[in-house]
Amino acid sequence: MGLDIDENKTMTYLTQTAPITLSTLTQYKQKGEKFSCLTCYDASFAHAMQLADIDTILIGDSLGMVVQGQSSTLPVGVHDMVYHTQNVVRGNSHALILCDLPFMSYATLSDAIASAKAVMQAGANVVKIEGGSELAPMVSVLANNGVPTCVHLGLTPQSVNVFGGYKVQGKTDAQADKLMKDCTAVVNAGASLLLLECVPASLAKAVTERFAVPVIGIGAGVDCDGQVLVMHDMIGVYTRKPAKFVKDFLTDDSNQTKDIVGAFKAYHRAVKQRAFPTEKHSFL
Repeated sequence: MGLDIDENKTMTYLTQTAPITLSTLTQYKQKGEKFSCLTCYDASFAHAMQLADIDTILIGDSLGMVVQGQSSTLPVGVHDMVYHTQNVVRGNSHALILCDLPFMSYATLSDAIASAKAVMQAGANVVKIEGGSELAPMVSVLANNGVPTCVHLGLTPQSVNVFGGYKVQGKTDAQADKLMKDCTAVVNAGASLLLLECVPASLAKAVTERFAVPVIGIGAGVDCDGQVLVMHDMIGVYTRKPAKFVKDFLTDDSNQTKDIVGAFKAYHRAVKQRAFPTEKHSFL
């Protein structure tokens, strides 16, 4: 691996590994191969993730909490997502890049189109939006205009004030039935990925088995097609008590080199081998 400097003096990292695409993730699902995802917000950590073969990167609105020091994701704007997406894209040419559309940036269809345009032109491959069946018309319009979507269901942090806190979702039969119907609606509308946060492992497994699109989990058990964690959490950089589904891979015995690239490699390997998450990181 080396460096290439273009006419604009921008450094790009060369890699022999083919870029991950949505087709790659679908093939992984069909073969039963798991894939890794981490949040990332800058070029240096993005390059470290490339060295570790992380499959997908999420530029998460979690940056509001872990980068900006906010108490929630709500203050983050589209301009923040564009800036950090540009940074990550400069540091990684291997991973599929997902980007959150932040709070109220897709309240209307015209808002969604403008926000998606901004982050896609910044280098994102997929936009992530939070909600359920009400998003189906928006998902359809975006898909018809070349914008793949990942729909985030279960605990959706942008709705923390509606939920009354960060709570497990889908615990009752009625909640589980609604989540399944929401997944059906957005997949039928053209969603390319689903992301399930803080739902019982059995429900996440049922969703993963029912739908052909890849399903990413966080606090959703081991049976999802992919797993995602906030990067700061998985290297033990906490500003508050970590969630149940978090594991520190920086100090874990599986990290042989005890450095950050080693932590990313250990996480990637654990996801691939179904060694993470375990029951203690899941909701049953």
